[in-house]
Amino acid sequence: MFKNYLKVAFRNLLRNKGFSAINISGFAIGMASAILILLWIQDELSYDRFHKNPDRLCQVWSSDELDGGIRSLVFTPQMLAPALKHDYPEVEDAARIGWSFPSLFSYQDKKLKITGTWTDPSFLTMFNFPLLRGDAKTALEDPYSVVLTQRMAKKLFGDEDPIGKIVKIDNSDNFTVTAILRDPPENTQFEIEYLNSSAYLQAKGYFDTDWTNISIRTFALLKSGASLTNVNKKIKDIQVRYSGNRAKTMSFLYPVRDVRLYSDFKNGKAVGGRIETLRTFGLIAVFILLIACINFMNLSTARSEKRAKEVGIRKVSGAMKKSLIGQFLGESVLMAFIAGIFALIIVQLSLPAFNQLTQKQLALDFTNLWFWISALGFVVFTGLLAGSYPAFYLSAFKPVSVLKGSFKKINTLIAPRKVLVVLQFGFAIILIISTIIVRQQIQYAQQRKTGYDKNNLIYLFLEGDISKHYDLIKNELIKSGAAVSLSRTFSPMTMVFSSGFSLTWPGKGPNTKIDFNRSSTDGNLVKTAGLTLIQGRDIDTQNYPTDSTACLISESAAKAMGFNNPISQTITDDPTTWHIVGVFKDFILESPYQPIKPMIIKGPKDAFNVVNIKLNSDRPMEQNLAKAAQIFKTYNPEYPFEYHFVDEEYAKKFNDERLTAKLAGLFSGLTIFISCLGLFGLATFMAENRVKEIGVRKVLGASISNITLLLSRDFIKLVVVSVVIATPVAWWLGKQWLTKFDYRITISAWVFIIAGLLAILIALITVSYQSIKAARANPVTNLRSE
Repeated sequence: MFKNYLKVAFRNLLRNKGFSAINISGFAIGMASAILILLWIQDELSYDRFHKNPDRLCQVWSSDELDGGIRSLVFTPQMLAPALKHDYPEVEDAARIGWSFPSLFSYQDKKLKITGTWTDPSFLTMFNFPLLRGDAKTALEDPYSVVLTQRMAKKLFGDEDPIGKIVKIDNSDNFTVTAILRDPPENTQFEIEYLNSSAYLQAKGYFDTDWTNISIRTFALLKSGASLTNVNKKIKDIQVRYSGNRAKTMSFLYPVRDVRLYSDFKNGKAVGGRIETLRTFGLIAVFILLIACINFMNLSTARSEKRAKEVGIRKVSGAMKKSLIGQFLGESVLMAFIAGIFALIIVQLSLPAFNQLTQKQLALDFTNLWFWISALGFVVFTGLLAGSYPAFYLSAFKPVSVLKGSFKKINTLIAPRKVLVVLQFGFAIILIISTIIVRQQIQYAQQRKTGYDKNNLIYLFLEGDISKHYDLIKNELIKSGAAVSLSRTFSPMTMVFSSGFSLTWPGKGPNTKIDFNRSSTDGNLVKTAGLTLIQGRDIDTQNYPTDSTACLISESAAKAMGFNNPISQTITDDPTTWHIVGVFKDFILESPYQPIKPMIIKGPKDAFNVVNIKLNSDRPMEQNLAKAAQIFKTYNPEYPFEYHFVDEEYAKKFNDERLTAKLAGLFSGLTIFISCLGLFGLATFMAENRVKEIGVRKVLGASISNITLLLSRDFIKLVVVSVVIATPVAWWLGKQWLTKFDYRITISAWVFIIAGLLAILIALITVSYQSIKAARANPVTNLRSE
């Protein structure tokens, strides 16, 4: 019986090559799209979930009452980890880790920039980053020990045994390689190519014992059976107690496995985050697959008359309804199986471009048995879903009616096929509208005035001998004409390295708590960065010797402090008192979608990490960079000249939204294409069924345009209904997405008009081809009766 059904299924495929090609193409593209989305979602869901104790591994967060709400951050004091382990028996272990930063490694005559940071020895035993060589318990005990990843060790030492080798880091101290770390996977929050020990910071006196300074990340491993809720109640006020009530910051533990996906907090409670995007694209994958299945349902039921007699004969011959259902389901599964093979080929060919788009390293693991089991289940499920409605529909025909020739299709106002077409195009229109809204929001934020001049502005970090020879470098850059001005700062113009609410000023209320972004400058920042001064002047120690403790504040900072005349007012940020010499117009330092926080830029008495260079716009960029590279090589020969364009760094702030727009645009295009395949198939079948009607109309004088309009009208009506239904749904979804941005667009009516007209135009083009072809056919041929 099965063999017979298989033969029939293959014969039907070959007999109806056009419809088979449309169904298989739709299936293959739909499956491939769903697989790509599911691969991306799987990668996102796997972030930091591969560690050996995922239920007990937590990150410590800090919460502060601010502006009438609660702000939650991943930053913690450096002394928190040892205090947690010492004071709370529920904490099995704790580890601190700094923020990753590139350092220069020197071995013999080889020099290599490697990204990494410091951490406690317990980090290697808490997290599942296995060592290929060395002991995880002792690898970072010595202050001058360093752990390298396998890839970096290979680059630095080649085929030599790296264990015990001496390397110099940042031309300062020598470190011994004590272990080799297996290269960490991509799906982790830790950017690690090397690790050195926190004991080194202690030996150098670099550790910060101030409990009010939250600047690093802290992780804790709870003991088996410990309650996260109970531990959070106990540790809540640890920072308050150790700071002597100077800090009002609360602490809480948050599972490491949830940090990637659920990192948005509102008033101290997790309210979602990246998981919302994953859910959205998960639904898109489901709907794309459903649309491909709808194509099969529509085309199968449209051809019901041609298969009606087959069903009638089989029933008269004794076939049971369930056997017919099995046959039709088998045909759909067979078609899905063939499409699945093509889908895997499409995915394999598309992955390089898709990985480039998503900045990931996704791959199909053909050697994994579970992959093939999942793939088979995916194909069978798709085939059963697609064939379910046609199978029950076709098997329900009554043999007496069919064999007498009295079987007729019922053309009702609301037929299942019409509903499915409306559903197809409705979802496609929602995706088109969503894509337009996302792109509008990105453009809206990109057009927002940054408050400074990004053009021809680069920055590089102060490393090696740059600080030592800074004045010489500055003079030569300006003298050569490569640059017009330079300024050192604490952080780049696009990042926040320091913020806090410990600032005090005359008239500050006892309960006032305002978070300020903080940076510094050695002067000339207004000219270099193109800031706009509202009052006062720039910091200038050459003409004003007391400017070492001068500061600039933003207009929002002046407003927050209540200063009518800010110039000469003082601000204290323990332990230094700064006097205001200028007020600058707010500029975007953080997210371009959020309000700008007040800011203070301190004078030369503060620390610097960055040098900003305004290149000469009157000379070619390549010439300026070549000259700058030559000068830096002269005065800082041990380090490569690594610079960053500020405009490129600012553009990265739109990466997440830009990726969302690209993915939405890509899959909305595929959705439209799959829907049009189905529409094309239905139009083809309709033209075949009405061929004699078309011939009669042409004989009676109907024009090609009249017949084309007649054949296209019903389909266009369905697309118009789709537009009407999809518009309010898309508006609601777009409005919900925009609520996460403070700086956002207002959705315009033209968005829906353009999307609707586009969908109608695409549908019209799809249907018109078959309609015009049928209308141009010779009526004599169509009306001939054998």
